[in-house]
Amino acid sequence: MSVKQLDSLDKIVSLSKARGFIFQSSEIYGGLSAVYDYGPLGVELKRNIRDAWWKAMTQTHDNIVGVDAAIFMHPKVWEASGHVEGFNDPMIDDKQSKKRYRADMLIEQHIQKLRDKGKSDKADELQQKLDTTGTRKGLCEDLYDIIMEEEIKAPESGAFDWTEVRQFNLMFKTHYGATSKDDDDAIYLRPETAQGIFVNYKNVLDTARVQIPFGIAQVGKAFRNEVVARQFVFRMREFEQMEMQYFVQPGEDEKSYEEWLNTRLEWFKSLGIREENLRVAPHPDDKLAHYARAAADIQFNFPIGWQEVEGIHNRTDFDLSRHQEYSGKKMEYFDQKEQKRYIPYVVETSIGLDRCTLMALCDAYREEEVDGDSRTVLKLHPKLAPTKVGIFPLVKKPELKELAFKIEKNLKEDFTVLYDESGSIGKRYRRQDEAGTPFCITVDFDGLEDNTVTIRYRDDMEQERVSVDKLDTVIRNRMKSWKSE
Repeated sequence: MSVKQLDSLDKIVSLSKARGFIFQSSEIYGGLSAVYDYGPLGVELKRNIRDAWWKAMTQTHDNIVGVDAAIFMHPKVWEASGHVEGFNDPMIDDKQSKKRYRADMLIEQHIQKLRDKGKSDKADELQQKLDTTGTRKGLCEDLYDIIMEEEIKAPESGAFDWTEVRQFNLMFKTHYGATSKDDDDAIYLRPETAQGIFVNYKNVLDTARVQIPFGIAQVGKAFRNEVVARQFVFRMREFEQMEMQYFVQPGEDEKSYEEWLNTRLEWFKSLGIREENLRVAPHPDDKLAHYARAAADIQFNFPIGWQEVEGIHNRTDFDLSRHQEYSGKKMEYFDQKEQKRYIPYVVETSIGLDRCTLMALCDAYREEEVDGDSRTVLKLHPKLAPTKVGIFPLVKKPELKELAFKIEKNLKEDFTVLYDESGSIGKRYRRQDEAGTPFCITVDFDGLEDNTVTIRYRDDMEQERVSVDKLDTVIRNRMKSWKSE
């Protein structure tokens, strides 16, 4: 059997539409750019990943609790966090095509072109110039000057007709109240879920009877007005985050950071993600965010290259200190054991649920040649598979359907199941292979005599006869012993 790995994101886009994983939002009206809807299979896959994360974070830890903060928050939250002032990208518009681009990305693409042409010295000189722009005032002016000096043209139109570079805030802004139009009443859709945890830190501390070290986990929607949003659900304007902020005593933060980095990497492997498709990419000291003491990305090898799916950050006491300053409320923790007060340091784990869903699809995708025939299969970990069991009567006979319905009723309490009687058995198998269904049960006439059925396993296509009474046990044992290939 020959196996072909995924080599194009387009194949995932096509499969997602055809099998009901992910659809373009408002597609009947031409779609909405960088916004997507999850179909029947997609919503189950996404929920399974979300549940696996929540269980790993809260159920298996006795010192991590959850919150569900509102999307709308007081505007002062975003001033304290630095988002109002600093959550910006330097943008430039092509006057000919009306397309908008990130100015620094245009320059980086130009540098790569120079390297491709063998002009490494010039590329190094320009890279040095680009790297120093962020450390000086006048960032927009510096980027504009580089674009003008290098005569960088617009990628799509080929024109050299630019506007000035200006900062573009990525937060969605609206007004609070039915008739309000005043900027004083401006409010934002949250660009991240972390701040909802920080502003509830004292509430959790006072009500959950937790002690340092402890964590607060949250799953929720976030919104960023990304100008350059592309690559399917990898970068969207409306997305879902799974974040946990772990509060520790200052001095324990470096150890905790390393522990959580290892823990989170192992979690991806527990989902069946192949180890060769994962890596850790630490942030260089000169590229750290202003609040971070250390940071690293857990990256996955997508068809578009190595990209971040989760970030681990040592945020020090930046967030709680800022909220203490802006709110006037004490964010200190009294350590009874040490008999001292301090503002805790925070180790953050932050993962994009949509990116994680895309990662699972990409890692599971295979094209296989089997005895001269081809099949597309998603070798998802059974615990992530949207449908766990397919149930097929061999033919549309009442007595076979009756037994099939009985099996469906018995299994659906514990597993997501799908009954299908349409088409040949081979076609039904192929449909479920593409959906990632790990187990398919065929009910035939022999089963009416001896109460057995044929169960077929997705990954190796092996089949065996199993007693109807033992189906639940066989499926559970297979799920527990499953290993990625």
